[in-house]
Amino acid sequence: MLEYIPTVVQVIPYEDYTVDVYFDDGKIVCCHAEKDLSPNIFDRIKAYHIFMDKCVVLNGTLAWDVAGGRNVNECIDIDPLYLHELKKSKERIA
Repeated sequence: MLEYIPTVVQVIPYEDYTVDVYFDDGKIVCCHAEKDLSPNIFDRIKAYHIFMDKCVVLNGTLAWDVAGGRNVNECIDIDPLYLHELKKSKERIA
């Protein structure tokens, strides 16, 4: 029997270095990049233009397309199982 693997369908980055992450099962979590990600990962995406402009959904998860070109081998992606375990959050957009 296959275990459910969550798939990210939308991400919305905010100026406070948080990202609302929307899953295919309806769950929404807020990823606090500086707190929830390792310092090594956060250091690579903390430049404002990278954090805001390169934040995308790639390969079914939250990612930063730092190299451009949407190449899944050249992005920083976060394990969707890890993200799905974050505390459920409310939608911030109207």
